[in-house]
Amino acid sequence: MKVKATSFDIAHLAGVSQSTVSRALRDSPLVNQQTRDKIKAIAAELNYKVDKNASNLRQQQSKTLALLLFEDLTTDDSLINPFFLSMIGSITKASSLAGYDLLISFQNMGDDWHAEFKDTNKADGIILLGYGDFVDYQDKLTQLEEQQTHFVRWGPEDKEHPGISIGCDNYQGGFDITQHLIEAGRKTFAFVGGADDHAPEFQSRYLGHCQALEDARLKVDKNYQVEAFSTENSGYDAAKQLLTDSPEIDAICCASDLIAIGVMQACQDLGRHIPTDIAVVGYDNIPVSRFTHPPLTTVSQDTIRAGELLVASLVALINGEEPTTQSMQVEVIKRGSCGYKN
Repeated sequence: MKVKATSFDIAHLAGVSQSTVSRALRDSPLVNQQTRDKIKAIAAELNYKVDKNASNLRQQQSKTLALLLFEDLTTDDSLINPFFLSMIGSITKASSLAGYDLLISFQNMGDDWHAEFKDTNKADGIILLGYGDFVDYQDKLTQLEEQQTHFVRWGPEDKEHPGISIGCDNYQGGFDITQHLIEAGRKTFAFVGGADDHAPEFQSRYLGHCQALEDARLKVDKNYQVEAFSTENSGYDAAKQLLTDSPEIDAICCASDLIAIGVMQACQDLGRHIPTDIAVVGYDNIPVSRFTHPPLTTVSQDTIRAGELLVASLVALINGEEPTTQSMQVEVIKRGSCGYKN
């Protein structure tokens, strides 16, 4: 039976100490490049594999990142907002490239998930995607900060919690897509989605929407802002009531694509032709938005880059560095639901 090579065997052949072998195989700058190359060549000849678990125990790191998702109210069984799917793929790839495993699970606001990862050393840091009601969510952020857990989150900057966040300029997105509709000649606007502190991303989109209307000297009517969760059903119900009460509306800005898809169905059921009678726009540029009828005009956020930044920022925190909160630019994707023709 062939005896498995050890780091001591490599040390003997290389004429160095076992600790130097360990450092070299970790690419430590404490070992010069020539010695590292020599040690790696010997390790390859002996078919030596680093015992990842043992190495991580010695370093008191799990070499695992935790990705915690909030359970969304989806119309299918996934419980994951489709906006996050491409971001999850990007996070998985970026984690692997950084040398980390990725543990994915749902965060339950009723459980002590915030303490579990710290106490059990399941992960060296946490990435948070989605949060439900942000007012309730803030208490969990406070506890994560108090126990000095490494974490980053997707979402807007929060002055109450100075932890690292990666997000997009929601205010600018709301402004730009409303301005596009104004330039297309729309006059009477509604907004479907939250507009308070419980949903800060939606709120920023609404404030940008209002600013664009004010700059164009168009009416901002609070009666034309209707609450809705980020689901197709919620958008459908909100639009059905809104258009029944206010048939004069000729443009609806939605806080998400999922809401917009429901709004479009309500318009069609009420006999309102899109975009001749009414324009509908969304936010997120989820894949299905290209295939609605007509295709949905929306705001795109770079989910691939977002995933990369989330992982890079978390790894930097773990390594004792000081990354900064970042807000990425957005882009209006013009399609048929507002009258744009490719």
